[in-house]
Amino acid sequence: MKAVLTNDDGIRAVGLRALYKALGEAGHEVRVVAPMTEQSAVSSSITMLSPLRAVYIEEENVAGYGVFGTPTDCVKLGMSRLLDGFSPDIVLAGINAGANVGPDIFYSGTVAAAIEAACQGMPALAVSYDNFRPADIDAHARYAVAVMERIPWDEIPPRRVINLNMPDRPVAEFRGLAACPPTTAAWDDFYHRREDPRGRPYWWLDGKIPDKNVLPESDKALLKEGWATLTPLKCDFSDTETLKILRRLPDRLP
Repeated sequence: MKAVLTNDDGIRAVGLRALYKALGEAGHEVRVVAPMTEQSAVSSSITMLSPLRAVYIEEENVAGYGVFGTPTDCVKLGMSRLLDGFSPDIVLAGINAGANVGPDIFYSGTVAAAIEAACQGMPALAVSYDNFRPADIDAHARYAVAVMERIPWDEIPPRRVINLNMPDRPVAEFRGLAACPPTTAAWDDFYHRREDPRGRPYWWLDGKIPDKNVLPESDKALLKEGWATLTPLKCDFSDTETLKILRRLPDRLP
């Protein structure tokens, strides 16, 4: 397969380089367009008020374009200009440091890159690992490639993203691969108040998703139990139930 690889942790991230290596070892043709710096939690933001710049990086364990922008920028610029003439069979985003389950899906730059690809009509796979400081994850990257190869992409409806999350344990200890919905539980946010050297206050975001709010058989619950999870996502945000209610409004208001 011809694959475009991106992420939100940056082109020098461990996860991206592990996935780059695994794709190459499996015989896939890979092109990389990834942010130059970490872009976690930027969601689908794009650069509009400043120019985008890109540099080609060729190192021992990765070669590709580093973009001074967001993950969505990378997909848009990559597909429209940087990779001119390269027609990918799939776009992969990851391997993200940290899980992207439940509400994380809305914030994640990694998932957003896959969403952008799907909205452009390409098969898209977002890959995340439930550890914020991944080290040797070559085996996890090979697992992700194996999952990619086994998904029946020709049967997946258009404008869909497949969101793969892997638990923080050796691949040999995975309980299996589970297709499941995302949890509906929300983050319980709180901010740490601190002071800078001049005594002025600032706040640092922290929080957690309370376990009591996580439904069994959802992505977060199964991931915690040691399952790798596959969650399908749609680009279509239409709320058909609310649309029926709104259509009952008169078309002319006083």
